[in-house]
Amino acid sequence: MDFIYQQAVQKNDEYTASTLGKQVLDPASKYYGGVIGETGVARPTHVGTPRVMGGWASALVNPDSRYYHDEALLAALDQAADFMLNRQHADGTISLGGTNFHSPPDTAFVVGGLAQMVQLLEAHDWAPVEPVAAKLRLFLERTIPAMLTGGCHTPNHRWVITAALALLHELFGKPELVARAEEWLAEGIDITGDGEWTERSNGIYNAVSNIALYHTARLLNRPELLEHVRRNLRMMAYLVHPNGEIVTDYSGRQDFGKTYDMATYFLVYRLMAAHDRDPFFAAMSDYSGSYFKQPEAVNNNALMGLLLYPEAHIEGLERLPLPDRYVRILNARHPMGEHLAQIDAVGHHMKIQHSSMHLAFGAPVVRIREQDTSVTVMTHAPSFFSLRHGKVRLLGVKLSTSFSPGIVKFSSLTVDEETGAYQLKAHLEKGYNGPVQSQLLPELAGRAELSPWYLLPHQHRPMTHLQTQELQVDITPHDSEWTIRVRTDEREDVYAQLTFILGAEGEISGSDVLPVGDGRHMLKSGAVKYSVDGGGEAIEISSGAHEHWVSVLNEDQHPAGCQYVHVNLLTPFDRTFTIRLL
Repeated sequence: MDFIYQQAVQKNDEYTASTLGKQVLDPASKYYGGVIGETGVARPTHVGTPRVMGGWASALVNPDSRYYHDEALLAALDQAADFMLNRQHADGTISLGGTNFHSPPDTAFVVGGLAQMVQLLEAHDWAPVEPVAAKLRLFLERTIPAMLTGGCHTPNHRWVITAALALLHELFGKPELVARAEEWLAEGIDITGDGEWTERSNGIYNAVSNIALYHTARLLNRPELLEHVRRNLRMMAYLVHPNGEIVTDYSGRQDFGKTYDMATYFLVYRLMAAHDRDPFFAAMSDYSGSYFKQPEAVNNNALMGLLLYPEAHIEGLERLPLPDRYVRILNARHPMGEHLAQIDAVGHHMKIQHSSMHLAFGAPVVRIREQDTSVTVMTHAPSFFSLRHGKVRLLGVKLSTSFSPGIVKFSSLTVDEETGAYQLKAHLEKGYNGPVQSQLLPELAGRAELSPWYLLPHQHRPMTHLQTQELQVDITPHDSEWTIRVRTDEREDVYAQLTFILGAEGEISGSDVLPVGDGRHMLKSGAVKYSVDGGGEAIEISSGAHEHWVSVLNEDQHPAGCQYVHVNLLTPFDRTFTIRLL
């Protein structure tokens, strides 16, 4: 029997045992039947009560589970189904809770899971489970008007909604569901040639888009959509640190800088490995499955997928070794500049409600791995360099300046063929706004005692005295060390601060390191050592500087839960820093 399947069954049984006691059983409560989650409130979302229901349903119909045909679990699942019906709005939607009210995309996430759950329960020849399946089918039928008319917030929501429409069509056969899905698909797929989705969210939304497009492709007979899934799955093999952490250093979503593993990718790797008979995907599926701890969101429940799709079993398929030595440049050929140059012609004037433009889409990223050492070089991100060396985590290196002011996001990346250096460049501009010409002023301005600033047409102000600042970083690999050369143009007296962001678990030491509170340190001169596990694994960073006394520059931000080593610089400068692996 598949070892990962056995682990999934065991972990799911443990999850079932731990969540049964969290169900709200007070009939007077509006949350009756729901399961209390990490917010302290029972929610009808894909990571709330439906997520728990996915685990329960998978245990209830699985002969390998200790909860197989368990009457108490069946009663709990029935009460949870009542909760879902009671929390469903009259328009068929659910609310995320805290935000996103009457939300079509959050409803689509739930549909993506409950539709599979209905299929799993209805395929099981056991009469007592039929009333639960009927309630869930009713919930799904009620969502159809919202799925036919509802919109989205973010790029991935389009594919979540499309998958929901496809799954609803499989259950109810309404042709208008396919027509609506085709409207979303007509917008085109937002992925680079190297496999990066718009939101650059390796920890969360890559996997969301992948599993959604997989279902869309298989149910709407659109096999060409699977090529986008393949691209991302191949890319992700190069975006994992040696300890299993996913690279989230440049994410455009809430996984930015947080710790995630590959568990959410397991099911789509497994399904694609089976579909393509691909040994590499099979190996990545095994690797991802090794991180399985508990059921994921209901739309991406691994055990439910294994039970529902027997074609996902790949025991006899060959496995290829996974890469642990490589240099990979992602998006080097993506026409990012060409696309950004077209923005003005589109006409949206950089305004989109309740969402983001995600202008970093397609930005170059370098991934380097040498067994236990892992390096990322990034553009269009708050940090431009990060490194893992065994247990040592240099989470990021960022440069801030008082010129703009704030964190510098480098916009271009090239490779110096002679030195092997990765060259990052940034061009900053800052000017002054002249007066609005009189013929462009509104009626109120200049003709009344009061002229509110916010009612003036600021878009018509001419720019005066435009100033620029040029910055460049050269990152060069050497044997057992990296050098980071940071230089500016000749502009004088701009405050700058180079910050090394380190994991909270290590120790910082050095002869001229000044603690300044909240885990922050000034490296005034010499070197600083950062070690983990009593110095068994360490790095040394040199050399420090303290050319001004400003401890925090305006508009600079530091992520929580880390330690920081700052080097204060004053322009113009041309300084080289060394990160030595010990």
